Amino acid sequence: MPRSVSPRSQTSLPQPHPRRWWALGVLGLAQLMILLDSTIVNVALPSLQSELHMSDGDRPWVVTAYTVAFGGLLLLAGRLADHLGHKRVFIAGLLGFAVASAAAGVAPTAQALFAARAVQGAFAALLAASALALVATTFTDPRERRRAIAVFGALGGAGASLGVVLGGALTQWFGWRWCLLVNVPIALTALLGTAWLPADDSQRRQGRIDIAGAVLGCGGLTAMVYGCSRAEAHGWSAPSVLGTLAGGFALLMAFG
Repeated sequence: MPRSVSPRSQTSLPQPHPRRWWALGVLGLAQLMILLDSTIVNVALPSLQSELHMSDGDRPWVVTAYTVAFGGLLLLAGRLADHLGHKRVFIAGLLGFAVASAAAGVAPTAQALFAARAVQGAFAALLAASALALVATTFTDPRERRRAIAVFGALGGAGASLGVVLGGALTQWFGWRWCLLVNVPIALTALLGTAWLPADDSQRRQGRIDIAGAVLGCGGLTAMVYGCSRAEAHGWSAPSVLGTLAGGFALLMAFG
């Protein structure tokens, strides 16, 4: 007797979008920029410290302000992307990152630079959360999706490595401010590329954003990132480091 065909075998995956690889290029460029900014100012720290009259104790905050805001707000950024739309949040993240990078590049004081770097980190969290979600929804074929996510992750790793080299070259040839201003053309290029991104057809979450969960989750992550960043200067056994890490762990347990 002929073998019957199950309904599951008759169902086919949605047709892949013809611009999906273009979308990966745009999303990967944003991912590269996010990780690039976590390391690009490392080589420039002595130059900007001298020009902005920054103390040795304050100098690490050029990097810490970015990483704390990025790590602490990543969970909330993902929630916002689910509610407001991944593509919309991605575009807002690019615009905000470009503006914050320009503000950091022309910062007249150390305090202004720290504030701009924190804003950079907040918009980087929006970019990271929405970009990965867009990769997952743009590639409907499981094999292509795995390949796309691998490329996406590799670009992030390349950005972290490229940041050190590019930061040294820009500092030597153009000055430390260009380590921050270089993000503006990158972000604007990615922003232009979003005009050809596939439409975001993913289903948005309904209902309100859990404020208590956002405070506990983001507060816990912020405390954990802050504690790890303080350990570099004060050691893991310092009371302030242990207290911050314990507080962050308690907040995350409460969130769970």
